[in-house]
Formats: sequence, C-alpha cells, structure tokens
Amino acid sequence: MNAPLRMSPVCDAWKAPRLRSGVRENMRVEEQVDAADSARAATLGIADVSWLARAGFKGKGAAAWLQAQDIPVPEQPNSWAPLAGGGVVLRLGISEYLIEDGLTQGSSAKMAHLDTPVHVYPVLHQDVALVLCGDAVSELLLQTCNVNFGALDLAARPVVLTSMAGVAVTVMPGARAGRPYYRIWADGTYGLYLWETLSGIAAELGGGPVGVDAVTDIDQSSIR
Repeated sequence: MNAPLRMSPVCDAWKAPRLRSGVRENMRVEEQVDAADSARAATLGIADVSWLARAGFKGKGAAAWLQAQDIPVPEQPNSWAPLAGGGVVLRLGISEYLIEDGLTQGSSAKMAHLDTPVHVYPVLHQDVALVLCGDAVSELLLQTCNVNFGALDLAARPVVLTSMAGVAVTVMPGARAGRPYYRIWADGTYGLYLWETLSGIAAELGGGPVGVDAVTDIDQSSIR
C-alpha cells in the first residue's frame, strides 16, 4: 500500500492549475507554474521547497557528534556551512543545528533517524521552507522585515533569526548568478499566511510564485 502524500504548509495556496507538478520526498511539488517562471525568478520569485528533507539537533554534545558523522559544523553561531551533496548546515545559536538536503541530491538530513547519544537531542522540524530570489528581493525585505540585510557580509555565511511580516523566521541570505537568493524557514502553521503575504508583495513588484525547477536552475550556480 502506498503511503499518503505529505502536504506542504502552502498546498492550499495553489488554487489554479499549474503547468507541471510532481512528487518529491513523498510531497506534491509544483515544478513549473507557467512559461514565465524564469523571468519572474530573475525579478522576484518565491518558491516552496518544503519537501526537502531536514533534521535538527541540539545539546552540548551536538557539535562533536555531528563532526563524528562527517557533518561540517559552522564555527560561529548564526552561520551556515555547505554540505557535499548541496545541502546546508545552519548553526542556530550556541548548540542547535538545522541540516537540510540540497535541491538536486540528498546529503545528510535523513540522519534524523540515527540514534543520538546522551546530551544530543533531536529537534522536530515541520517547517515551511521558501526560496526568495531575484533583483527585487531587497525591496520585499524592506516591506516585511526590519533587518538591514544589505549590511551583512555574505562571505561570512550569516544566518539571521528575525521576524518577517510578523512571523518568526530563520533567514539564510546569499546570492546565485549575481542575484539575491535567500532561504527562509518558519513554523509550518504560519506557512500559508507567510506565503500569501510574500507572494502578494512579490506580484506587486513584478514577480510572484515560481516552480521549483526555476530555483533549482539558479541554485546550481556557485555558492557565495
């Protein structure tokens, strides 16, 4: 018997038919909205990547245990490190970590099923996970968040815990192909509200929702 499909926190936002849908990690995924996806992504695209496998760990023994699993641990709190498979490791504060697979291949997020030792505690993540990309990302952030992301040094791989449109979010700012490329995570119960708010602003700025194929193409650019 096939397992029922998982539901994205923003699944109810897709009221009109999409050009192409699929299933990834047992979740329905909107792969392409329409033929203008790439153009919108260059201006201001928002994509739902909640299907990506992720895992969280915390505790005073978490860093040493992750290193023993060949997982790179960011040296500084509120920073991130890349994984060989295209995924990322975020260090959230002193001793909490979020690990997520890459868009094109798995990395280490499925290690959530491993037994953890004393002083390492799994953290359940049922997040809404979004990509914001394109030249107008900074304009959207100015309307929804009070953090000056333009002042951050992207080379330091910062992670920012803040609020966006009144929702607590974790933000990983970055760039791909010379354009802003931001990752955002939030509690899944606020997913639909956050998606509708951000996609509405994106539409006003000349962008809007795009399928995961558009952001996957961008993500293949070099990480900065």
